[in-house]
Amino acid sequence: MWNLWHGCRKYSAGCKNCYVYRRDGKYDVDSTKVRKTANFSLPVAKKRDGSYKYPAGTCFMTCFTSDFFIEDADAWREEAWDMIRERSDCTFEFITKRIVRFGDCMPPDWGEGWDNVVIGCTVENNAEAKRRMPLFVAAPIKHRFVCCEPLLEKTDISEWLGKEIELVIAGGESGDNARECDFDWIKDLRRQCEDAKVAFRFKQTGAIFRKDGRYYSVPRKLQHVQAVKAGIDYMPDKGAE
Repeated sequence: MWNLWHGCRKYSAGCKNCYVYRRDGKYDVDSTKVRKTANFSLPVAKKRDGSYKYPAGTCFMTCFTSDFFIEDADAWREEAWDMIRERSDCTFEFITKRIVRFGDCMPPDWGEGWDNVVIGCTVENNAEAKRRMPLFVAAPIKHRFVCCEPLLEKTDISEWLGKEIELVIAGGESGDNARECDFDWIKDLRRQCEDAKVAFRFKQTGAIFRKDGRYYSVPRKLQHVQAVKAGIDYMPDKGAE
């Protein structure tokens, strides 16, 4: 994890029960205050012998307690891009709800995208699919995926699935106040991915899971396990195309 800044402001329906707010609330931390963290320079940290602390090939899961494109971090983002550029031997992956800000936040040498940057766009319902997906698939990004988590309703993203999207991740919402996730919504997304030959991963059931008309309360430690047991992940056979 490379959480170079921490804190965010709720942006859309998917943010209602944000896990960052839940965790910060336990320690009386104001999640709306965006601030640099002590790990800001993590990818370029070095050992005493001058070599990088994190070797080539490291995958940095980036900015998972904020949003990489949040306005409050505009003053720090250029330095963040400098580190990502320097560590072109590593992969940096982040998820954003603010894809609308993509064009304003790119480094000048971005071009058609960097090979070592993977960007995920969150889509929690149909309204956000219509708002974000056209911008997302049009943006110059080498590697991209869609994160339908928390999935809040049956959502159609089929119009935008294709070679531009490498993966769709779907899952329910965790936490004490979680909203329901219906297995039929998950299966429908899986069908859309199979039709478009795009990889699909069912990540977690969420705390309130509906299947075949019945509701299940799933403990946090079992939400990922039960998703795997469903056995509906999909990996297209590229050789058959």
